[in-house]
Amino acid sequence: MRYGTVDVLHGVDLTARRGEVIALLGPNGAGKTTTIEILEGFRMRSAGDVRVLGVDPGRGDERWRARLGVVLQSWRDHGKWRVRELLAHLGAFYAPYSTDRIPRPWPVDELLDTVGLTAHAGKRVNQLSGGQRRRLDVAVGIVGRPELLFLDEPTVGFDPAARREFHELVHRLADLDDTTILLTTHDLDEAEKLADRILILAGGRIIAEGTPDDLSRRVAGNAEIRWTRDGERFVHSAADATAFLRELFRQYGDGVQELEVRRASLEDAYIALVHEQESGGRAGAAAVWKQGSEA
Repeated sequence: MRYGTVDVLHGVDLTARRGEVIALLGPNGAGKTTTIEILEGFRMRSAGDVRVLGVDPGRGDERWRARLGVVLQSWRDHGKWRVRELLAHLGAFYAPYSTDRIPRPWPVDELLDTVGLTAHAGKRVNQLSGGQRRRLDVAVGIVGRPELLFLDEPTVGFDPAARREFHELVHRLADLDDTTILLTTHDLDEAEKLADRILILAGGRIIAEGTPDDLSRRVAGNAEIRWTRDGERFVHSAADATAFLRELFRQYGDGVQELEVRRASLEDAYIALVHEQESGGRAGAAAVWKQGSEA
């Protein structure tokens, strides 16, 4: 994607499989929103080949759009509608595109229960709290039982209980309904819990891809091991933490107390890889990981 002489996206190459949850991470201005909008068909690319559910999104028709779900970062202002009426009204647009494999739309009562809005079904949208409105956003996004669901910062405004319920919903959609989900978030803990695969976008390019563990291993091979013995505190760095711990317990047994093993986290990996891309060298990644370890 190019704006004037500036390449906002360049060489972005990704494939999503059915039932896979992919988290797209990156700093502000990295090109995440542009990437998502191209895939959704809301923005035309400057060049390249894109297929979403087998269709060029720039030419997708209503039948193709009925197979997608979108949860935007800001909620839709349907203030005068009552929650149940709104979902029933929007769901009716999907009915002509129902198939034997995917009955559309989602039954309203089941959907209300799934997103935790049953008790608020009779309320007008403008009477809902911020968190309840965000749940309604999710309900609107999945009312058509999408085969592919785009989630843009979906849990903004959720309390911890609502966030956990939403995570369970994402797993249900992916595992039971075989829904493919592309998620953008700044919450790295959320990405680690939800994603089968993580893509890190920086400078308009995908700079890293893999599971959270894969990405963490790229940053540093050594684990930091902390323990106490006879009231004294010890810290050791080891490439093979398992072998070191076996030897430690062979020597000291129950004398080893307050044991802690720390490997690079997804947050460490994310910061290091983005810093590496911005600084243009591996030294930046190593320095960031060392700083994170010492902290």
